[in-house]
Amino acid sequence: MRTLRGDLLELALDGTFDVIVHGCNCQCQMGKGIALAIKQRFPEAYVADCATEKGSRQKLGGFSTAKIERGSRAFVIVNAYTQFHWRGAGVKADYEAIRSVMRGVASAFRESRIGYPKIGAGLAGGDWSIISAIIDEELAGLDHTYVEFSA
Repeated sequence: MRTLRGDLLELALDGTFDVIVHGCNCQCQMGKGIALAIKQRFPEAYVADCATEKGSRQKLGGFSTAKIERGSRAFVIVNAYTQFHWRGAGVKADYEAIRSVMRGVASAFRESRIGYPKIGAGLAGGDWSIISAIIDEELAGLDHTYVEFSA
């Protein structure tokens, strides 16, 4: 896993990534963190999220996608369903869902440059050492980068 400091969304707009992956809950909310920033800046991703069944446990471990086109740049946002809900205390990240999502991303975007934040380790409360190991396993051999936020 490569690490890069910066703004994942700006890097995608600058052409650094073909695909960006972020964690979502299964409730069609995108109400906090990077999900909210994506919802506000790239409403196409929220439309894709809302096209899925709200509150469906079947989404967990899957993803929806939105193609983003801004000027001459184009990239895909992957709404990765890595947690069922956001309410309450404790860890909301589902490690098996993260594994499943990353396996799907590896299959669907094998030839792409993939960027992602600390999926599941922020508001979802997951352990980044566990999550990063899962990502490394599932995206082994692919061009993927963790972007540590820096304004």
